[in-house]
Amino acid sequence: MYYLTKRIEISGSHRLDLPYDSKCTRTHGHNWIITVHCRAKELTPYGMVTDFTHIKTQITETLDHQNFNEVLDFNPTAENIARWICELVPNCYRVDVQESEGNIATYETD
Repeated sequence: MYYLTKRIEISGSHRLDLPYDSKCTRTHGHNWIITVHCRAKELTPYGMVTDFTHIKTQITETLDHQNFNEVLDFNPTAENIARWICELVPNCYRVDVQESEGNIATYETD
């Protein structure tokens, strides 16, 4: 099995749709750290699991310096963002989304 990890830093804002009073329901921003984990039993014909540049491009073109509520069609919690990225990137099995120091959400496929 081949494994790769790609770490990406982006800036973006969001507000959360919550059924309770929270400061997170107001628009605010983070410097996000996204770690994408991919794996494959076989490499592509050009010798890769997934191209590092393609991973970065797929994420940054949609999210970097954006208001996530305007570009995503779901409540942009770190957990939901992690799942969305995992489904977006080929061969991805795990994504860690850090929205601030000490606050990390992870999504992993079965």
